[in-house]
Parts: sequence; C-alpha cells; structure tokens
Amino acid sequence: MSHVICTAAILVLIFVMQFFYLYVVNNVQAEMATRELKEIADYVSDTLANLYFLVNSTSSDVTLAKNLNLPLVIADSIYIVKIQSDATGFAQSVYAYLKGKSVQYATAWLLPGLMVDQAYHEVESSDRAVVAGCGRQSGNVFVWIKGT
Repeated sequence: MSHVICTAAILVLIFVMQFFYLYVVNNVQAEMATRELKEIADYVSDTLANLYFLVNSTSSDVTLAKNLNLPLVIADSIYIVKIQSDATGFAQSVYAYLKGKSVQYATAWLLPGLMVDQAYHEVESSDRAVVAGCGRQSGNVFVWIKGT
C-alpha cells in the first residue's frame, strides 16, 4: 500500500512542479519584455531630448532628425512606440507597448515645453527605418517619430 501512495505522490509532484516551473518562466519572460520596452522608451526619450538641446542651441527655425536603431520584435511580438501628449498638444512621455498586449508597457518622460507633431506621433516596429525628429517652427518646438 505504501508503494501506491509514494508513486501517487511522485506523480503529483512531477505535474505540480511543471506547472510552477512554467509559471515562473512566463513571469521571467514578461519581466524581460517589459525591461526591453523600458530601454526602448528611454532610448527614444533621450534621443528626443538630445535633438531638442541641439535645436534649442540656435535661435533660427531648424529641423533635426536621427535614425533610431530599434529591434524588430520584442518577445516575438510587434511593439508600438508612441509620443503621448496632453489635451493642448504638449508632449508628456514616450509610451512603448506590445501590440495586442497593452498590459505590458513602459513609459519614459519627456522634457516640458515640447509640442507633438500629431501627424507623426506613433510608429509600429517593422522592417523599415524609424526616425525621431525635433524642429522649431515659429517659436514652437515640435517632436515626432515616424517610420520611413
């Protein structure tokens, strides 16, 4: 009788351990995807800040753009990078999230006073190049991100 109990206990232990192992692996994968999104949001935010400092160093109307080196996918998913703005059009943050999984996201703040070019405020990861830009037009400083 004790052999049956031990065998049953071992079988239950094997199945329960697999369940917990898969649970831990899924949590680690989700955390890694979120960290990669945070790196991308920080990279885009820092690039826009650097472009702003260069544009702000002159008093003339100027436009600067930089090609971004972004990965094609994160955790085998397409992701979206978006410049979020408030109701008045001022840029607030860079928001990166997995397409179809909006619960996995990351945010990086932008410098205050930047306006968002509403035509180019969101880009989806793909094979095409991504360009971030900043420009001054008639006293306002605009930022954008677009795929080319």
